[in-house]
Order: sequence, then C-alpha cells, then structure tokens
Amino acid sequence: MHCAIGLDVGGTAMKAALTAADGTVLHTDRRPTNREHGPDAVVTAIVDFAADLAAAASTRGFECGAAGVAVPGIVEETTGTALFSANIGWRDVPLQKLVNERIGVPVALGHDVRAGGVAEARLGAGRGYRQFLFLPIGTGIAAAIVIDGQAIGGANGGAGEVGHIVVRPGGEPCGCGSAGCMETLASGSSIARHYAVLQAKRGGNATALSAAEVAARVATGDPAASAVWNDAVEALALALAHVTLVLDPGLVVIGGGVGDAGETLLAPLRKALAAHLTFARAPRLVRAELGDAAGSLGAALMGWDLLDGDRSQS
Repeated sequence: MHCAIGLDVGGTAMKAALTAADGTVLHTDRRPTNREHGPDAVVTAIVDFAADLAAAASTRGFECGAAGVAVPGIVEETTGTALFSANIGWRDVPLQKLVNERIGVPVALGHDVRAGGVAEARLGAGRGYRQFLFLPIGTGIAAAIVIDGQAIGGANGGAGEVGHIVVRPGGEPCGCGSAGCMETLASGSSIARHYAVLQAKRGGNATALSAAEVAARVATGDPAASAVWNDAVEALALALAHVTLVLDPGLVVIGGGVGDAGETLLAPLRKALAAHLTFARAPRLVRAELGDAAGSLGAALMGWDLLDGDRSQS
C-alpha cells in the first residue's frame, strides 16, 4: 500500500503525517524546527525528518510513493526552491532537490499556508466553496487564495503575504524590512509580546503569556489583554478590508493559534471588518476545521497530486 509524506515546517515546530490516498492519516510526528541554531540547522532538520518518516512508513508496511514539504516565506514551486523566509532566515534553498536526494521519491515543495488552504478546501471548512481565503494566524501571518481546490502562488511565489500589508505607517519594524505591518500587531508572538510590555508599563506582572492565554484574559475583562487584543483585531480588519476589495472572497477560514480563540476573535473581527467596508459585502468568517494538522495534510496532498500527475501521463 502506498502512502505519501506530508511535512509542514513552521516557525517553531515541524509537523508531519503519512497519509493514504483518501486522506486517511496513517502516522503523525512532530519535532522542533531548530531555527534558533540558524537556517542551515533548519534545512538539516527537515531532510533528516523526511528520511525518518520514509523509514517509519517502511516499518509500518507502507511504500512511500511521494512527499510534500510545506515551508513558510516565498517559495518557487516550479523549481522547488525556498527563496526567502523572514522567520527562518534562509534564502534560495533548493529544498526539493535536497529532500529528493535523501529519500529517493518525487518531492513537491510548497508554501505552508497554501498547503493548509488546499487541505481546508478538500477536507475541511472550505468544502463546497469554489473560492475562499485561508488565513492561519500563528508565529507569522500569510493567506492562501484558494480557487477550485488549488492555492494560487502568484507570478513570483509571493501571493497571499497579507501579514505584510502596512496597517500602521511608521509603526513597529517588521522582519520583512518594512514597518507597521499587520503581522507586528496581530501575530501570536506579537500579541504575547505587546501584552507583556503593556503589563510592565502598568506596573503589573510582566510574565510572558501565549496569545491563547491573552485571549483567555480578554474574556475575564483584563484591561491590558483587551487593549492588545483590540489592536490585533483592528489590524486584521484593516488588512482584510483591503483583501476583500481586491479579491471579494465569499469566505475567510481563520486558523492558527490565534484563530483557536474562536468567537473571542471572530465576533469583534466581523464587526470591525464591516465598519471598514462601505459598499463591498463582507466575507463570511469561520474557524478552520483541521487545526494545526492542515499544513501537514496539505503537504501530503501535494505529494499525492504528484503521483496522480505521473499516473495520468503514463
């Protein structure tokens, strides 16, 4: 029985799945990205993880037919090159070639968010929608523009980088080189950082909290949490208003760690987005269904698409 490897490389962790052709998950695993040791260490970790997953497939009696690797940043899918990632710090890495040489099967390289969008389109909250936007909010923020079950890469591999829409000109410097990007206010790491800073300014306990913990404090009426959360919601709403005017999506599927806040995020975001749109119809905002498995499942689907393409040409 054939299986495909799906490997999703995030800012802090790598998530993996071995799947059957119908999307059934046969095995999962998770490892740290090791980005604190530099981009070369991340590349080594990816290649080693892929090799271990191929071995795990064999041990379980499956034949690994293909693999998909989903990474953050700018990706040139046709050449299999990871061009740039502000969060990881790499440039022009021939990742498809490196993984293929290690495990000896066809390898697809794609953008982590676009892979997640494909998974949500075929297996999750985007089913039944011909066009929608997938927006996971985690360490970084990017979107997948999904049409007919496929995510658009753009002319240069950079489609969907909504996290770098400037919503506060002259604001906080961003890792991309600009300032005031939506990501500097609404990403999970930014929410956690801003909360700690605001607590310290107010003379409170500056113990670091996750974005999920900040969201939980919003529900209790914590004034610092509410202030930081409102800034994040406003930044997201402004960026989504721009996207709505350009793309007119009927649906926005929101995932990632911040998306896990559910209606604590979605309710005020719906209101703020509607306030920024004068004539355009606001898209429906819903929570993603696949959670943090979306990227690895989408990566595995990329691998299966390779196999299906080979079969159709034979």
